[in-house]
Amino acid sequence: MQESFNIARVVIGAPQGRSGKTTVTLGLIAALAARGLKVQPFKKGPDFIDPGWLGRVAGRVCRNLDAFFMSKETLRWSLYHGGVGADVAVIEGAMGLFDGVDIAGSGSTAEIAKAVMAPVLLVVNAVRMTRSIAAIVLGCQHFDPAVRIAGVILNNVARPRHERMLRAAVENYCGLPVLGALPKNRAWRIPDRHLGLVPVGEDDSLYRAVEAARRGAEECLDLEAIISLARAAPSLPVPASPLKEAAVSGKPVLIGVFRDRAFSFYYPENLEALQEAGAHLVFIDALHDPLPEVDGVYIGGGFPEIFGAELEANRTLREALRQKAREGLPVYAECGGLIYLCRTLTYRGRRFAMAGVFPFDVTVDEEPRGHGYMRLRALEGNPYFPPGREIRGHEFHHSAVAALPPGTSFGFAVERGYGIDGTRDGVVYKNVLGSYCHIHALAVPEWAVEFVGKAAAFREKKKVGRVLLGSGC
Repeated sequence: MQESFNIARVVIGAPQGRSGKTTVTLGLIAALAARGLKVQPFKKGPDFIDPGWLGRVAGRVCRNLDAFFMSKETLRWSLYHGGVGADVAVIEGAMGLFDGVDIAGSGSTAEIAKAVMAPVLLVVNAVRMTRSIAAIVLGCQHFDPAVRIAGVILNNVARPRHERMLRAAVENYCGLPVLGALPKNRAWRIPDRHLGLVPVGEDDSLYRAVEAARRGAEECLDLEAIISLARAAPSLPVPASPLKEAAVSGKPVLIGVFRDRAFSFYYPENLEALQEAGAHLVFIDALHDPLPEVDGVYIGGGFPEIFGAELEANRTLREALRQKAREGLPVYAECGGLIYLCRTLTYRGRRFAMAGVFPFDVTVDEEPRGHGYMRLRALEGNPYFPPGREIRGHEFHHSAVAALPPGTSFGFAVERGYGIDGTRDGVVYKNVLGSYCHIHALAVPEWAVEFVGKAAAFREKKKVGRVLLGSGC
């Protein structure tokens, strides 16, 4: 008999983007946590920034649920794994409830809700609307009967009379409870940038907006009713872990991870997968730290352009990484990490020196170059994936590679997305791979094993080199 698990859970969805899902989710999580509940946040889609805020408010690492990357079983495993020890899981959707990568809605918030069998709270932006709200909610209710919409939250309500009309329309025509009505309030808004919200670590003063959202949730949401519908979610069978077995035994391999204000885009599962594969993680502040003695380096995404002057000033780290790359140090870099490995970075008329591992320059501007899901095919010479392996990931960058030299080696052919030039992604230099594509370890579980294996081989090569040097050979 297969073991089952249960965790109270609810999905926060909306008919369209910019309806207020993030504000409602942040406020709800903060209000539940203030009541003493252990809240596990999840974010639908490949986003890094919203999860940073959700995790900060909950006091638990936020995890991503993405049906483009993950099978139904993997989605359930992520819910199971992330929800250990939590009282309730709150899953923030993305875009409109039924918006996916194709006409069938593949990868949508609705598909996530169905996979994890969670009720949906529908957030509706009520600006300049009264009775028409019933038509919108009814459409969502009946568009896919397998999606259980359990209640409605009204956002941007103008005045008490407006609220009464909205509530009456939803309750009379849709038969659904209205579990909250939030008035217009600028204090709840968190400033954004071209990739979305400002990352949580950049400005602690922005936390005031979260506090305002918490107070709004406590005053305007029916928290008891929301908890009750979350607890009514059914049990699920315990899924098998998708992660690969550890690749290295004995002394852990040391993997340096750039983690600071410039580089903060990491899926927690990627870091956990490296540890499962036998790595000990050494976190590096690229703005200030030297390069420690490590066997490999992982550089995630972020906003290196915002901190270009500080990254340039840390010349010790830049030169050390360039030298170690020449010696064969395994380096895996994504988006912002790719930018750091280039020769120079230009942003808003200023040029900054980067590590110079790759012999080309990068310019960051206001226009998106690559935005959305990617499907790549590994090429011959890719240090971490066998030729022909399909890789699913995502990109969201406003930068472009310039002065790409002839004969540059690439790790991927692009089948969906843009990458570096529309057809290729992933520059290769010895054991260095720098790509615009962000991958998720649950979608490519062999990545961590291969990366740690390369790092272990590099460590052994160094050890042999030291022995030969010591013997005078």
